[in-house]
Amino acid sequence: MNEGGTARFRPGSMLRFLILEVILPILAFTLVRAVIRSLLQGFRTTSAAPQPAPRQTPAVHTGGELKKDPVCGIYVSTAVSVTRKVGGELVHFCSKECRDKYHAA
Repeated sequence: MNEGGTARFRPGSMLRFLILEVILPILAFTLVRAVIRSLLQGFRTTSAAPQPAPRQTPAVHTGGELKKDPVCGIYVSTAVSVTRKVGGELVHFCSKECRDKYHAA
């Protein structure tokens, strides 16, 4: 204190107070929080990894008869083929596109 009873502050001591008592604790808190979050997130991803959904395979008809598509030559099951009567005979196609190509020809 000086003669008038007022305290005199030096600019260096105020800056030191600001850095050591305010800014440094905030930075330390932020750093610790980031490290803890990173660790916890790592544990979450390894312990609770999402399991892939089981693949559902399409139903396959076993047995049954196969017919040859007259357009593309692929063999198709009579249970799932696209059919069309041509000249009184039932013709089997693998798709609507092949059926339409056959009809156009």
